[in-house]
Amino acid sequence: MSPVTSSAGKRAATRDTILDHAYGLARCDGLEGLSIGTLAADVGMSKSGVFAHFGSREDLQLAVLELGARRFMANVLLPALKQPRGLPRLRAIVANWFTWARKNQSGCVLLSAASEYDGRDGALHDAVVAQQAGWRGELQKAIAQAIAEGHLRADTDTAQLAFEIYALLLGLHHDGGLFGYDEAERHTTAAFERLWRSWQP
Repeated sequence: MSPVTSSAGKRAATRDTILDHAYGLARCDGLEGLSIGTLAADVGMSKSGVFAHFGSREDLQLAVLELGARRFMANVLLPALKQPRGLPRLRAIVANWFTWARKNQSGCVLLSAASEYDGRDGALHDAVVAQQAGWRGELQKAIAQAIAEGHLRADTDTAQLAFEIYALLLGLHHDGGLFGYDEAERHTTAAFERLWRSWQP
């Protein structure tokens, strides 16, 4: 391995370490709560050392947001793709999302970002909107496959059902943090069973 390649690999590893710590901080304090000073102290670096990897605080926030999206998709969508197309896959997506909600009771970067930037302008707002729209599109794709497989009614409104799935999961995140996850999961599971029945042939 050449010195240049070795240096590039070390730099990438350092960047990943910073990003992982920043993600942990953002789970607790949100993206707006990210402090370069706190992060630098957390990873044992100077502020200038952190800025050498991320040109600005906004660049760091965007990178954390992207990391959160990758982790969400890796835990929620990708494992579900192993299931047969249709309602089994859609149910797997929801089940994996339940697991994600349980693991992220202390804070979900993606949901907090949606609350932080919904009324703002700028790159972070645009990134959140694109991210959430992309995920809604994945849900609609899975719903359309369930319709094609005959598991859901032919007249199923994919946008409406995607909204309802999303709304129930938001309720799970919300109530899980306030009233305890087990009770929130029980209520949300019952709601989902009614939801599936309402759209089936």
